[in-house]
Amino acid sequence: MQLLMTPMVLSVLYVWCQVNRDVIVQFFFGTQFKAMYLPWVFAIFNIVIRGSGKDELVGIFVGHVYFFLTFKYPQEYGGRQLIGTPSFLYRYFPNRRGGVSGFGVAPASRRPQNQGEGFRGHRWGTGQTLGN
Repeated sequence: MQLLMTPMVLSVLYVWCQVNRDVIVQFFFGTQFKAMYLPWVFAIFNIVIRGSGKDELVGIFVGHVYFFLTFKYPQEYGGRQLIGTPSFLYRYFPNRRGGVSGFGVAPASRRPQNQGEGFRGHRWGTGQTLGN
């Protein structure tokens, strides 16, 4: 059981840090940086302290794959969500509580709906002429 503890914690930490990329976090001795760097700082710290960072790198890899398939791929590339929460968990942990719903569900795609018009999907205007 101890074998899976560090990778599991790092994978959850990685997903949280990617969802909250611009949040400022603190590490030891008051060092502040953006949350997106926290898993890497934690991995480097453990490499320096313990001499091995294999478990941390496995956790970061698993977290990255989950984040990509659950959030990034549906949002940025317009694909469908490939990994979903098992339905039996919704019986024990409802999806709606206190006005917040859909944790683990990717937000709507940021890709424009009129994709494919014009050159490479862009609609270039005529622009403004500089100088008269």
